[in-house]
Amino acid sequence: MTDTSPRTALIIGASRNLGLGLAREFAQRGWKVVGTVRGASRTGLHDLADTSEGQVAVEEVDITVVESVEQLRERFAEASFDLLFVNAGITDPDKPASEVETEVFTRVMVTNALAPLRVIETLAPLVKPEGTMGVMSSRQGSISMNERGGHEVYRASKSALNQLMRSYDARRDDKRTLLLIHPGWVQTELGGEGAPLTVEQSVPGIVSTLEAHAGDGGLQFRSYADETVAW
Repeated sequence: MTDTSPRTALIIGASRNLGLGLAREFAQRGWKVVGTVRGASRTGLHDLADTSEGQVAVEEVDITVVESVEQLRERFAEASFDLLFVNAGITDPDKPASEVETEVFTRVMVTNALAPLRVIETLAPLVKPEGTMGVMSSRQGSISMNERGGHEVYRASKSALNQLMRSYDARRDDKRTLLLIHPGWVQTELGGEGAPLTVEQSVPGIVSTLEAHAGDGGLQFRSYADETVAW
């Protein structure tokens, strides 16, 4: 018998910008989506859920708080997702790393690198054995492609994220696909108004890339255009 039930996605960080765009795009493609927000304030994800006829649901989680992530796992203990995608990221002042306050450095590294890894490891049991786990990375995390510097701590955090995911892949023993995704240079708070891509231009490519590599297994670092990104 063929399983005709809709595919399911858990998107961590879907209140606005790329995360909200991903929730909307997956829903438009027939997926059932659970998106998360960090606080209790109303967001664009709530508006999307209200008009989705049950196709989109909202949950709260703070990925920098271990207990919050564990509580989310417990709430979905009986669920099984085709996709877990962690969309999280904050930036730093654009100045040399040596001039960045220690507190800022720590906050960026925890939010962009350590917390996504913890989310993947904590919530992996909710993902089907043949499912996909993805994390929003960035080409700025590529060491070999860094030729002009800038936003040094943000770059370092994405490089750390990539390394942590590679280490996780090396020690795990399952067939889930693990994808690091570069969304392109997008017009968000991180990308700025001068970025060449809009959220609407980036998101369909991200979703198509995630769909295209479902079932591949292993770890890949790919762009929204489904191109391999150099480490």
